[in-house]
Amino acid sequence: MKTAVIGSGAWGTALAIRLRKNGHDVTMWTYEKELVEEMNATRHNPRLPGAVLPEGLVVSEDYACARGAKLVVMASPSFPLRNVSRGVAPFIDADAVVVSVTKGLEAGTHLRMSEVVAQETGKDVVVLTGPSHAEEVALDMPTGLLAASHDQALAEFVQDAFMSDTLRVYTSSDPVGAELGAALKNVIALCAGITDGLGCGDNTKAMLMTRGLTETARLGVALGAKKETFTGLAGVGDLIVTCTSMHSRNRRAGILIGQGKGAQEAMQEVGAVVEGYYAAGSAYALGKAKGIDMPITEAAYRVLYEGLDVKQAFGGLLHRDRKSESENPGWL
Repeated sequence: MKTAVIGSGAWGTALAIRLRKNGHDVTMWTYEKELVEEMNATRHNPRLPGAVLPEGLVVSEDYACARGAKLVVMASPSFPLRNVSRGVAPFIDADAVVVSVTKGLEAGTHLRMSEVVAQETGKDVVVLTGPSHAEEVALDMPTGLLAASHDQALAEFVQDAFMSDTLRVYTSSDPVGAELGAALKNVIALCAGITDGLGCGDNTKAMLMTRGLTETARLGVALGAKKETFTGLAGVGDLIVTCTSMHSRNRRAGILIGQGKGAQEAMQEVGAVVEGYYAAGSAYALGKAKGIDMPITEAAYRVLYEGLDVKQAFGGLLHRDRKSESENPGWL
């Protein structure tokens, strides 16, 4: 099957490799024109060191590479996704299936990534997400993903395209929950990194992850997601992998912030897109708009955007009024 992967970052590259190994005819689009010849010649992408581009995987700088593709995978970072979607839209065939694999929320509109792609392409967009480091997928380490769509046939089409001996893909009818879980866990991962930078231990991280998942699900349900989605791959699964691994750019940036660096300085040192920074602004705004209590997200927002000292923010979370863990504890 002819396939186009629009985006040559680490995740786009890992998925392009997987699709090519699955026997598909794959072209990967990149905005980095100066790297096209290098990647085609060396079979390596500097954004994913150690991974080898299989023979037959072609790198292109031309959006027209999407013409004739039955599967178009949108894999650019969140902040340029609208412009990239607009650029490739004229070349997407009417019968093509479009997949969004970007995790995040659009700044300003607070739209999910599939909504951004859908607006620009006019397509019913499938969401592919889950606990997945590009570095590990490219090396064929066993991984589980979620293909989510309101249309069962589309979800199963994507499942079949990506499924392999080492990549297990489940389907879901809840793209809202799948995307919100994927986007908002980046905020919690930043906070988990901050606690690492502050010198806290595993107990602290477990508390942060659990309570972070609670407020993420609370907002997700208010926005139309199914609560059970947050206990699956796109929720707790993605949260675990992003909060605990040094592959995670969000966690690494958080560590630097916890050690005393400013948000912009930390992101510059990480040297790649830190989606949690952008998601924190959108999550904070959505929580306020819906009247949802999101103390961890609010603390992250104030640290990242208002310069609040991380120790003061952390102390504020620990000294909140005492409460029950459950909103409906069931006592008479």
